[in-house]
Amino acid sequence: MADLPGYVRTCLDTGKLVFLAILVSGGIVLQILACALYKNWWPMLSAITYVILPMPLLFFAGSDDSILSETDNSWVNFTKFLTGFSTIGSIAIPCILKHAGVICWGALAMELSSFIVFVLAIMCFVGMNNDDSYSML
Repeated sequence: MADLPGYVRTCLDTGKLVFLAILVSGGIVLQILACALYKNWWPMLSAITYVILPMPLLFFAGSDDSILSETDNSWVNFTKFLTGFSTIGSIAIPCILKHAGVICWGALAMELSSFIVFVLAIMCFVGMNNDDSYSML
């Protein structure tokens, strides 16, 4: 992409950001629809894990170590554990609510599809993060 003019690279970068924003918005809409369509707001409980999920990365991950690499740093390992725990919690909460009979199958399907959309958005962000212009992690 180095041979492309600057305005074309800017347009492509803007398209990536727009796609990322559409994914996150779609995930939020699915989360709200899972609650509103079935007149039961218990599935919104899994939204707490979406808020908690990036907290270990913000608090414990140092800027010198990469999260995706293997390291002997105990704080990075603790961060990976807490992030994995929150990720499993965001899948488990809707499944537990369905098992308890609190939500129906449609709400469970929308909750899990919302999780898949959020994971896809995170993977796209990590892919964009490899570019020089988007280096936040």
